[in-house]
Amino acid sequence: MTTWLAPAKVNLTLMVGSAAAGGLHPIQSLMQTLDWGDLLRVDEGDEDHLEVEGADLPAGDDNLVWKAVAALKEGIDLALPPLHVHLEKRIPVAAGLGGGSADAAAMLAALGRMLNLSPAVLRRVAPHIGSDVPAAFAGGSLWVEGFGERLSPFGVLSGFALAVAVPDFPLLTADVYRRWDDLGEPRGSEFPSAALPPALRRSVSFRNDLQPAALRVRPELGDAISLLSKEWGRPVAMSGSGPSLFGYFVDDEEAEAAARQVESRFAAAVGVDLSCDGPTEMTG
Repeated sequence: MTTWLAPAKVNLTLMVGSAAAGGLHPIQSLMQTLDWGDLLRVDEGDEDHLEVEGADLPAGDDNLVWKAVAALKEGIDLALPPLHVHLEKRIPVAAGLGGGSADAAAMLAALGRMLNLSPAVLRRVAPHIGSDVPAAFAGGSLWVEGFGERLSPFGVLSGFALAVAVPDFPLLTADVYRRWDDLGEPRGSEFPSAALPPALRRSVSFRNDLQPAALRVRPELGDAISLLSKEWGRPVAMSGSGPSLFGYFVDDEEAEAAARQVESRFAAAVGVDLSCDGPTEMTG
């Protein structure tokens, strides 16, 4: 049995373009994996079985874990034994933290180890599972373009940590993008440059174009932003299609203290370091 950490991600910036013919929106985003995530345990079994702990998620073919298996089978000619998979969800669902994509990427990594497949093979399969899966598999600080398939290293970011707070309501990505289209593709507000860590004070625009739409879908998100800004004494940003919010702190100790300060008013609140890795094997 192997256990894999499937790291959450945040979008430090997210710029969105008009929908293409297939309905997908091209993006430009600085994605960063975190030292916090789900745990995925994989072993051979008598039949395929997925057990999910910590969230009410489908355990059948609709789960991205099995979509990763199906994509790998389709991508290369191989035979897989029946698999018993235990998924411990720590990343909140529909929160803009890439939990499902992280789980799929961890499943790819686990199968790669089980079948002795090269990372190059797994990277070719990743885009066929979901748009965030290539970045989740690669991990670290990545500039992501297109529909999630074009990745460029951004350099190793350091010198700060993040406090992440998740409101007690979900936001479905499709709903937010639909509202963004309906609103005329608004541009998000620029994050104040002076509030960014020195490592991020570059020419890149730091904003989230989906935030205006997320606020329309869930107006109470505005209350959560105001609460955190007041409690933390600094601006906060939204990750992905929301509703997860985060703030920049000097180190993990300060970030953890900030998370504890608000944890009673949010579904989840954590202080986390940045991670340079994608899925990581925890035990043999």
